[in-house]
Amino acid sequence: MSESTHGIGGLTFDAKKRARPPELNVLFALILIIGVFELLGAFLMGQSFLFDSADRFDSFLNEARLKIIILQVSIIGIIAIGSTQVIISGGIDLSPGSVVGLTAMIAMSFAQVAEVNGNPNPKAVFGPAWMDLPAIVPLVVGLSVGIAAGLINGLLIAYTRIPPFIATLGMMVTARGAAKWWTKGQPVSFPTEGYASIGQGMMPVLLFILLAVLFALILRFTVYGKRTYAIGSNEDAARMSGINVARHKVLVYTIAGALAAFAAVVLSAKNLTAQAGMGVMYELDAIAMTVIGGVSLAGGRGSIVGTVLGALIFGVIISGFTFLRLDAYYQEMVKGAIIVGAVVLDQWRQGRMAAKM
Repeated sequence: MSESTHGIGGLTFDAKKRARPPELNVLFALILIIGVFELLGAFLMGQSFLFDSADRFDSFLNEARLKIIILQVSIIGIIAIGSTQVIISGGIDLSPGSVVGLTAMIAMSFAQVAEVNGNPNPKAVFGPAWMDLPAIVPLVVGLSVGIAAGLINGLLIAYTRIPPFIATLGMMVTARGAAKWWTKGQPVSFPTEGYASIGQGMMPVLLFILLAVLFALILRFTVYGKRTYAIGSNEDAARMSGINVARHKVLVYTIAGALAAFAAVVLSAKNLTAQAGMGVMYELDAIAMTVIGGVSLAGGRGSIVGTVLGALIFGVIISGFTFLRLDAYYQEMVKGAIIVGAVVLDQWRQGRMAAKM
């Protein structure tokens, strides 16, 4: 059988020139990075990074380290799911970290218990009537905060034509200030058991996986997903095809705000406290995860699957440095290099694709 098949107008299809899915390249990168840490662990530490070489566990994998890797990226991963949709639509969102701080403070205020060890709650924000509420109440309140923040971002970007960078930068500063103002900088603690259960154990990982699957299907099979890709690929063409671009942008940023708020609820429930400084730099980590996962900063390309793989790469690198006992400031420096490197890689991919056209 011939290796090429004739198509319309005599055009031929060469299977050898078919591009691999970007997610496959990200998966190869993940495997390569794990291999590097395995080699460094063998030579420098005398032990394996992800495998049990001393029969300390029931399986051949170091399950404790695997859980740590997944847990430490799951909450930012929830934010990254929203960032993925924003970037695919051709935008950018710098506000999720600050929205996390504000939402955590407000949601935790509605999740407090009335008494601690038989005494009135020393961190109480409201009176007894607003304490010991079902977990659904702070959850809804928190999501409402994120939806409002995302809605404002979307309206500013869609109807005032303010660049997304500026609009979301303004929200980043405003939300962080509001988080500090809420309790004059004091932390909010002592949540109910129902609220705390949202972030305990492996629940953050489960929630991250469920949301990733949900939005992967939405982007792949729904009108919302097709319009998001269309707007990111060519906004003018999308408008001429009948898509209400402004309304769709508002929806995309609103969803991103809701996901950032949900991440805040999970984070505060996990930590059993909320502080105004929560979520600092989360937005950059989320953007880095998306770009590492193959989402194009130019818009129109990317997937939730790629973002999940990008999050795993991020987690493996952070856990690997901890495994090698590198100081925290080295980790921060490398994280900065990863963010810059991810952008450079995206630009290189853009230039390579442009050269083929």
